[in-house]
Amino acid sequence: MLVSSADKVIVQGITGRQGSFWAERMAECGTTIVAGASPGKGGREVGGVPVYDSVAEAAERGPIDVSVLFVPPLAARKAATDAIDAGVGRIVLLTEHVPYQDVMHVLARARDRGTTVLGPNTAGLVVPGAASVGIMPGFADTIFRPGSVGVVSRSGSLGTLVSLDLVRGGYGQSAFIGIGGDPILGTTTLDAVRELDADERTEAVVLVGEIGGAMEEDAASYVATMDKPVVAFIAGRSAPPGRRMGHAGAIVDAGKGDGQSKVDALEAAGAIVVDLPGQIGDALRAQGVRPR
Repeated sequence: MLVSSADKVIVQGITGRQGSFWAERMAECGTTIVAGASPGKGGREVGGVPVYDSVAEAAERGPIDVSVLFVPPLAARKAATDAIDAGVGRIVLLTEHVPYQDVMHVLARARDRGTTVLGPNTAGLVVPGAASVGIMPGFADTIFRPGSVGVVSRSGSLGTLVSLDLVRGGYGQSAFIGIGGDPILGTTTLDAVRELDADERTEAVVLVGEIGGAMEEDAASYVATMDKPVVAFIAGRSAPPGRRMGHAGAIVDAGKGDGQSKVDALEAAGAIVVDLPGQIGDALRAQGVRPR
């Protein structure tokens, strides 16, 4: 999932402290926010943005391309369903700790209606110089600036660190896609890598993975077919089995999802896997990707 300044965005939960704060930050990045939605608070304005009781009500006033959700875990299913049923094509579900049964319901409904879901538990996405949807600091030019490196990350904080290192090394980003750290996600690592591979602005892909699950291994088979260079960093490689490291999905269990298997799969696919995030710039240069 990518966004542009032409996309019309609705903020669900805009009347809350986080929703109103990040709506202003997203607008600073060029994001076109046309409406907010908060049940029972329709008719208000937040920062000049009209608020409706539902996405369906807002969609009656005009088309909406993207919805970003600042809602509590137990409200996420109803809010996401509201957006899906209103015909919104892309949903950014930031909420952490959404019950798994609710996540599966949302993803199944989204699949049936042709809606793409980023998250849950994602920090969002940034297209520097164009738009930002979520809670990444897209407004900070020390971290994000227009360029040619696409970044995929399960972690918002690690993705921020890698993006900061890229800018310090003279690089900019074509896009940052934070897919989220939960075991069940709408957009996978493979989906995001495919999107960046198809993106004309992206010259190289940086993949920031972590232990748990098999998304990096699943993406490796596609990486092997790519002409664009891929540099990867896998967090948590020294974590002991059975101990969860930060994200709900970052756990090695029954011999599956360990860091070394991800490294092996990506290296076999032709990716350069670095030991530290600070080595990514040098790895890109070694692949012939120059700062610009």
